[in-house]
Amino acid sequence: MAAYILHRLVSTIAVMAMVGILVFLLLRLSPGDPAAMMAGNMATPEMIAGIREQLGLNEPLPVQFAHWALNILGGDFGASILAGRPVLELISQRVEPTLSLSILTMILSVTIGVFFGILAAWRSGGLVDRILTAFSALGYSVPVFVVGYFFIYVFALKARWLPVQGYQPIDHGIGPWFVHLILPSVALSLPYIAFIARIARASMLEVLSEDYMRTAAAKGASSYSMLVHHALKNAGAPILTVIGISFAYLVGGVVITETVFNIPGVGRLVVDAINNRDYPIIQGVLILVSGLYVLINLAVDLAYTVIDPRIRF
Repeated sequence: MAAYILHRLVSTIAVMAMVGILVFLLLRLSPGDPAAMMAGNMATPEMIAGIREQLGLNEPLPVQFAHWALNILGGDFGASILAGRPVLELISQRVEPTLSLSILTMILSVTIGVFFGILAAWRSGGLVDRILTAFSALGYSVPVFVVGYFFIYVFALKARWLPVQGYQPIDHGIGPWFVHLILPSVALSLPYIAFIARIARASMLEVLSEDYMRTAAAKGASSYSMLVHHALKNAGAPILTVIGISFAYLVGGVVITETVFNIPGVGRLVVDAINNRDYPIIQGVLILVSGLYVLINLAVDLAYTVIDPRIRF
């Protein structure tokens, strides 16, 4: 067990090192002069020289990487070219909306997706299974922004049940916070519900066809016991894998959803940074998001050992 955990930790460190190198090279090896691109078309030579000095672009590439990596490890992600403020400060101001939207989306996706996947497998070939198949195809095919605009039109503009857009911090009250997140989280969760439900159904169908499941049924095991204590535990590894993969897809979905619903999160910050060519912000967000995704994958790998003890060896 300890050797497995140590192996995964070493792999995680190696992956983050590669991510750091790629993010560093994103700016330095892009076509053209990075300082001139960030300064804009109306910049003077003095402005361009100032940006080059601020980013350390006058030094050799290995020296630049060493300074940049040490600063990152020390928690210094640099300063925004446009705002002139620390990147970490700008990101921290946008974390709450993004985390709130992401967590609520994943809660909806996992609970509803796993539930309907198990139900469809248990009633394979029935009405629920056919409905799930149709919903999965539709939910995974329709773009998030189309669903978002449809929800805004129906539930916000026509029915006037929910706010059109915006975000309320959680310290302003749970009610306003939750109400503003209903439409974006439901719109964003639909493709992940469909994705997780299909994988859960396929995994459960495979397990339910095993001999030991028929033996449990012959011994009089209840439906709940067969589904939860026998089938779900043995089908858990593929379901857990697809939940981890969904976090990677969630990054792109959050950017689109925050733009559609005008949520001031990290996704909007990245879009603004790309439009303004503010590379320090882009690099900082890429490092943090990549680190989060690697940690989630590490947590999924360690959770495998709980679901299937054979993985420890």
